[in-house]
Amino acid sequence: MKSKFVNTFCVLAFLVISVSSCKKQQVAESQQVQNESTSDLTAGTLPKPDHIVIVVEENQAYSKIMGSASAPFINTLAKDPDAVLFANSVAVTHPSQPNYLDLYSGSKQGVINDDYPSNAPFTTPNLGSQLITKGKSFVTYSQSLPKVGYNGDKKVAYVHRHNPAANWIGSGTHQIPATTNQPFSAFPSDYTKLPTVSLVVPNVNCDMHDGSISKGDTWLENNLKKYIKWAKTNNSLFILTFDEDDDKHGNHIVTIFCGLMVRSGKDIIQIDHYRVLRTIEDMYGLSYAGNAANVKPISNCWK
Repeated sequence: MKSKFVNTFCVLAFLVISVSSCKKQQVAESQQVQNESTSDLTAGTLPKPDHIVIVVEENQAYSKIMGSASAPFINTLAKDPDAVLFANSVAVTHPSQPNYLDLYSGSKQGVINDDYPSNAPFTTPNLGSQLITKGKSFVTYSQSLPKVGYNGDKKVAYVHRHNPAANWIGSGTHQIPATTNQPFSAFPSDYTKLPTVSLVVPNVNCDMHDGSISKGDTWLENNLKKYIKWAKTNNSLFILTFDEDDDKHGNHIVTIFCGLMVRSGKDIIQIDHYRVLRTIEDMYGLSYAGNAANVKPISNCWK
């Protein structure tokens, strides 16, 4: 009888321990899903950064960057405790120029190639004019831009197709001043003097288009690392994204947000250039440009 009692007790104890272990495992798995694959169910309250700096790199697929020894800075950034890596970020189209226009204005503006747009300057809604109308500020800082306001097609390693806001320079409807088109040499070292939103455009030798992944990664570290560090203690945000992939990986690209307001980890909600634009517009209470009106802001990556 005693032996049967002991055996029964052992079986019950084993069952209790097993159930407890399963519950703990379920909780752990649930937390992991919450941390690494957030849903996009509620809009919540978006932060309002004092400054946002957006850097667009060129023509590299997610799988060519993440885990690559050629991109140590980007891979380190993706693991920063104040950064989120969007593992399901996709570009809208091919080739390069329409994606820049989508990110900046929510529309390709009828552009289907990388040629200087024959229908420019545009008079449609866009991020720069929205910010300026709202009393905020916007500047593009392009590496190798010959001079302030330059609006030619190419000059050495600078290319117009990577500078979307230049297509709205003018004094007409939804257009922006030539002074918003600045060389990267004008990027301030005193980051409090940055505009509300700025777009940083490396030249084709440093954006991974003509140069290597390693060269682009090094340029990013040398020129934006200090801002990224500053942003994490000064209510500001850094956004890294790519225009498109290498045309071989379903347009899967790297997008990273980094700032004190960002919840760390990996997020698998699907985002694209329209959603990045919509998020910035909602942060500052702007109207919506183009297809940004038809998508949700990126809402669940914030602390």
